[in-house]
Amino acid sequence: MNEKKKTLVIGASDNPSRYSYLAIKKLQNHRHPIVAIGKRKCEIDDIIIYSTLQPFENIDTVTLYLNPNHQKEYYDYILSLKPKRIIFNPGTENTELFELATQNNILAIEACTLVLLSTHQY
Repeated sequence: MNEKKKTLVIGASDNPSRYSYLAIKKLQNHRHPIVAIGKRKCEIDDIIIYSTLQPFENIDTVTLYLNPNHQKEYYDYILSLKPKRIIFNPGTENTELFELATQNNILAIEACTLVLLSTHQY
């Protein structure tokens, strides 16, 4: 799959020990365009991690690194972006958001972004 998929990482961090950081680096290596939202504004290389919701456009994939308890405030925002899919990484599984995505014709999958990229299934 050579198609480049603009990806929004929610729960992004500039801490190299966090999975969201590793995902951003791996997405970069695979040359996918990346936008990101996290707790605080910071940067990873040339990627700005915003601490506020942004009017991003043409999002193919939203990959979640956010505890389900903190996802609710993002529901309307995520759905408004009309992504093609949402990836619920391990620990982010959320039946409510999964069902909302499905009802809005968004593919919702429980998977690991790092594994999908490593196995060329992204």
